[in-house]
Amino acid sequence: MASTRKAPIGRPRGFDENEALERAMLVFWEHGYEGASLTDLTSAMGIARTSMYAAFGSKEELFEKAVKRYAEGPAAYVARALEEPSAREVATAFLTGSVHATTGPGAPSGCLAVQGALAAGELGRPARDTLTAWRDEARSRLRDRFRHAVDDGDLPPDADPEVLARYVMTVSNGIAVQAAGGATRAELQQVADMALRNWPVA
Repeated sequence: MASTRKAPIGRPRGFDENEALERAMLVFWEHGYEGASLTDLTSAMGIARTSMYAAFGSKEELFEKAVKRYAEGPAAYVARALEEPSAREVATAFLTGSVHATTGPGAPSGCLAVQGALAAGELGRPARDTLTAWRDEARSRLRDRFRHAVDDGDLPPDADPEVLARYVMTVSNGIAVQAAGGATRAELQQVADMALRNWPVA
């Protein structure tokens, strides 16, 4: 009797794509877009360049996937903070999350979304644009959340949601830069706490 088993379609990849992407994210996080060479990336990922291109596309496409992974992993505090019941708790969770994400053990100091393409030249413009869009989206989501807080009476009627969102983002970005420069978690938590002392009260 002839076998009815079908032959496998295509050749299965001999590596874990999620693990490889996680390692690529850490390389970009530590070295930035332009500072991360293809050799750095493929060595960390444990794959050849041809495998990287086949699985993830170009370096630019790999970076975009790494940023998405960062947003869903180390920077997931952004989405969690927006679910807090009050505007002050949103800001508190956002800044505390920033402190923890930028000073976590076993990960590079600082923030991929802030430092990933700051020093990038013209070749790094797509990466810089990707990160700018990511930060702008976070600011817009904060602004919309604070706008709801004004409408709900959680913030005073004269509070400016756009300014508050920019304030929180600016402090968060500054925390990331300070973390990359060696500031400790305790030192940066003090900064986050101080930034909220004058939070507007309805």
